[in-house]
Amino acid sequence: MASAAEQLAANVNFAAFAKATELQKRIWFTIIALIVYRIGTFVPIPGVDPAAFANAFQSQSGGILGMFNTFSGGAVERMAIFALNVMPYISSSIIMQLLSTSIPSLERLKKEGEVGRKQINQYTRYLTLLLAVVQSYGISVGLQSSAGVVTNPGWFFVASTVITLTGGTMFLMWLGEQITARGVGNGVSLIIFAGIVADLPRIIMQSLSLASTGDVNPFGLFMIAAVMLAVIFFVVFIERSQRRLVVQYPKRQQGNRMFMGESSFLPLKINTAGVIPPIFASSLLMLPTTLIGFAGMGANAPEWVNILQGYIGYGKPGHMALYALGIIFFCFFYTSIVFNPEETADNLRKYGGFMPGIRPGKKTAEYLDYVLTRLTVIGAAYITAVCLLPEMLITYYAVPFYLGGTSILIVISVTLDTVAQIQSHLVAHQYEGLIKRSKLRGSGAGIVKK
Repeated sequence: MASAAEQLAANVNFAAFAKATELQKRIWFTIIALIVYRIGTFVPIPGVDPAAFANAFQSQSGGILGMFNTFSGGAVERMAIFALNVMPYISSSIIMQLLSTSIPSLERLKKEGEVGRKQINQYTRYLTLLLAVVQSYGISVGLQSSAGVVTNPGWFFVASTVITLTGGTMFLMWLGEQITARGVGNGVSLIIFAGIVADLPRIIMQSLSLASTGDVNPFGLFMIAAVMLAVIFFVVFIERSQRRLVVQYPKRQQGNRMFMGESSFLPLKINTAGVIPPIFASSLLMLPTTLIGFAGMGANAPEWVNILQGYIGYGKPGHMALYALGIIFFCFFYTSIVFNPEETADNLRKYGGFMPGIRPGKKTAEYLDYVLTRLTVIGAAYITAVCLLPEMLITYYAVPFYLGGTSILIVISVTLDTVAQIQSHLVAHQYEGLIKRSKLRGSGAGIVKK
C-alpha cells in the first residue's frame, strides 16, 4: 500500500503547481540566474583577437578544450569572462574533501555540524580564488604564446586576463550558492547543466552540416547518435535503480496502546556518488591537459609538450586510463563521504530497527558496508563505461566537437535531481494545505458546539 507521501506525489498536477507560489518564485529565480550566466558567456575578455583565437581553437576543438567548451556553454570558444566556469570551485571542493579525511583539525570541523560546514566552505572559497588565479595565469601565458591571438602582449594583458577570469569564476561560485539557497536544485550543477544544454542545438546543426558536406562519415554519426540514445536509456534506468534492504521494527507500547511491528526499506542507490566522480575526474585532468593544449598551439611548441601530448593528450590511451582511474577512485571516495555504515547502523539501533538475520550494531554496519561496496563496484563500472564509450567513438570517428558520456550523465542526473526537488516542494505545499484545512475544520467544530 502506498504511503501518504507517495499518494500526494501521484496526485501532483498543474493546479497544485499554480497554487505553490513559493515554488514559482524559486523557479523564476533559477531561470533569471541562469540567463545572467548565459549572457556572461558572450562577453569576451579584453585583448584577444576573436578571429585569430577562433582559428587556433579549431585545431583543439575536438579534444580537451572541446570538453571544457561544452561544460562552459561555449565560453571557451569565445574566450569569455566565464571561460573558467565553476571548474576551480569543483577542484577546490575535491581538495577540501580529501584534506578533511586526512587532517584532524578539518575532520573535527566537519563533525561540528552547521558551524563547521560554513568554515570549510569558507576555506573552499579561498582555495577556489587561488586555483582560479593559477589557471587564468596559465591561460593568459598560453594565449600569448600563440602568434596573433593577443593584440597587445605583455604584463598588462596577463594581469587583466587573470582579474577578469578569476572574477568570473568567483561570481559564478556566488551565483551557484544563491541558486541552491533561493532557487531549485544544486546551483553549481545547474550552471554546468545550462552550459551543456545551451550548446546542444549548435552541436546538432554542426553535425548535420558536416554530414551533408561529407566531412564526417554519416554512418559514424549515426552510430554515435545510436550510442547516445542507448546511453540515455541506460543512465535513466540505473539512476532510478535501488537495492532495498528490509528493516523491521519490533512491537512497542505507549501508555495503554500496543503498536504492532512495522516493516520498511533502506534504499541504497547503485550509483550513490551520482554525477560527482566524472566531474571531479575531468576537472582534475582539465588543468594539465588544457595548459599542454595551449602550449602546443604555437608553431614552435616545446619538445616536452609533444611528449606529454603523445602520452596523456585527449583520446590517447594514457588520458583514457587516467580518466577511468579517476572516476573509479572518486566513486568509492565520495560514496564513503555521503554514506556512513556505522552511523546508519547506530541510528537503526537507536530507533529499535534491525535487519532480519543480522545482529544490530557492528554486524549491521559490516553488512551495510558489504552491500554498499558491491553496489559501488557496479556503479563505478557503469559510470566509467558511460563516460568512456562515447568518447572512444568520438575519437575513432574524428568528430570535430565534444559531446561525451560525461555530458549526458550530468544532464540526466541534474534533470532527475531538479525534478525530484520540484516534486518535494509540491508535496510539502500539499501537506501545508491539508494541515490548514484540518485546523479550520477543527475551529469550525468548536464554534458549532458553543
